[in-house]
Amino acid sequence: MNDAAAPAGTTAATDPPQTAEAAVEIRTDWQADGLPALVRAGAPGTGLAAWLSGHREAVDRLAHEAGAVLFRGFDVTDARGFREALDALSSRVLDYGERSSPRSEVSEGVYTSTEYPADQHILLHNEQSYTDNWPLRIIFFCERAATKGGRTPLADSRRVLAGLRPETVEKFERLGVRYVRNYLPGISLSWQEAFQTEDPAEVEAYCARAGITAEWVDDEQLRTHQVRPTVHRHPVTGERTWFNHAYFFHVSSLPEEVSEGLLAAVEPKDLPYNTYYGDGTLIEPETLDEIRSVLDAGTTGFDWEAGDVLLVENMITAHAREPFEGPRRILAAMADPVGDLVGRTTEGTK
Repeated sequence: MNDAAAPAGTTAATDPPQTAEAAVEIRTDWQADGLPALVRAGAPGTGLAAWLSGHREAVDRLAHEAGAVLFRGFDVTDARGFREALDALSSRVLDYGERSSPRSEVSEGVYTSTEYPADQHILLHNEQSYTDNWPLRIIFFCERAATKGGRTPLADSRRVLAGLRPETVEKFERLGVRYVRNYLPGISLSWQEAFQTEDPAEVEAYCARAGITAEWVDDEQLRTHQVRPTVHRHPVTGERTWFNHAYFFHVSSLPEEVSEGLLAAVEPKDLPYNTYYGDGTLIEPETLDEIRSVLDAGTTGFDWEAGDVLLVENMITAHAREPFEGPRRILAAMADPVGDLVGRTTEGTK
């Protein structure tokens, strides 16, 4: 495929074939911008795992074109049923490594969604784009919908790239983005939680393999930095996408009172997360404003229903979380590491 933005919607000719016995409706027009596509079971008790097993190639094609697919009305009611659907959908379900947010493991490969306070926004991001072996797919399951709010907004990263000024894209492509993290007890994730080990030597070995520079500030504080590309080419579709945490990890993305509180407590070099251009220079405020504006303009959403399963093509679509009220419970899983397709480094995706 060429480097152009995704087409605005799809046509019936691109929809997967439907079968009478499956009683499944497939729609790419239920949302104004076609994101996500909808696959709806027409009969109670329709098995999602079984249906996916018979339609894997068609679902893959639909997911790559639309960027995300919502499966609704199927028989998924708990973590076990969700895991069965995962196994039918993706060849490799992953553990959550190089962590940047708090989650709890519900069962093997199945986690709670990010455990941030209900009154906080989680901004648009592409999962683990700061790593060198990110998941190609993020899959969500709505066990219990919020009584108010709690949507999972989406934005097409191909369209985000197309919406940015060419000079902005050129500078980020030339310099990359530098991610600086400080693992500070009581302020951010500890290095023990982030790397899932109590052994500093294991952390150092992981960082060396992953192209991360690690510095022990003291016995408790670890500082890391890595430089990554901001624009990637999808290894299957060949499309270029805006795939990074340049804005999400920047201190300016936090609510003003939070960023002010952090800067009152620690030096800028000790912030839990911050980003720079790859050469270490500051990202201009107007550039950050531009990225935020383009992300906001491209955001869409839908209301969760209990039993929904959402497949997000991680390199094609960014996701977020709205504040909510009520006992919302969304489970999440990551699948299909990009390294399985293009090797351990990101060179094949630029």
